[in-house]
Amino acid sequence: MRVSLSRDARPQAMTLLIAAAISVVLWFIPYAEVLTYPFRIFVTFIHEGGHAIAALLTGNSVESLSVATNASGETYTTQGGLFSQVFISSAGYLGSMLYGSLLLILIRKSVAARLVLLGSAIVVFALTMIYGLFKPLFVSGAWSGIPFTLFAGLFLTVGLFVIARFASRKVASFFVSFLAVQCVLNALFDLKTVFFLSAPFSAVTPMTDAVNMYRVTGIPAIFWAVMWIGLALGILWFAMRMYVAGRDKGFQPDLPFEDVPPV
Repeated sequence: MRVSLSRDARPQAMTLLIAAAISVVLWFIPYAEVLTYPFRIFVTFIHEGGHAIAALLTGNSVESLSVATNASGETYTTQGGLFSQVFISSAGYLGSMLYGSLLLILIRKSVAARLVLLGSAIVVFALTMIYGLFKPLFVSGAWSGIPFTLFAGLFLTVGLFVIARFASRKVASFFVSFLAVQCVLNALFDLKTVFFLSAPFSAVTPMTDAVNMYRVTGIPAIFWAVMWIGLALGILWFAMRMYVAGRDKGFQPDLPFEDVPPV
């Protein structure tokens, strides 16, 4: 059956398209990365948070979470069995895509943008304070990585809270759309980078989640990169389906008069 964009979905879809267009235009403007840098750091927090949550869900513990100035990140967890390690390693890129897709779905469901922004602020704040500060400092005794992680986490937390509290409803809604687009696009571009770094002809093989998977399973890193790209696109496809209208069947057009019940 044919699926089309519903009338009530058009305002959210238009806002999303504008946010996506702005994101693309910024790629071609010199030094525009300064404007998108906070969003890039936000996505890194979500990426590393995906690893942390996956570790907790599989009965492991998180030792530390850090974000670097170049927008890379590291999360150290205890080692579990094969399933745990595969799940934890896969939860970074897929976690970013899931979070961005969740924001898309919340936008479509007309959930208050202020609540979404406050929820995101709480997520970043919790990751920063628990795994970016207290665990590495008071449990592991490690100071490396804490200063910038703490600064970036608190900056994002305050920024999200200020927008949620003081911005107009339209501005808050647009900001959530832009945040969703950034999560989705950064997840896809990160996966593209991992794909090329995992290719057999790559001259450089840095430590990536795909390389971790190869070390755990013995299956080439390129396999995991391709699989994650497929899953990420599947997640995105499912989220975008939330923007379409009901199927033709089962929906009745407006009638000039109310139906008269049978006698």
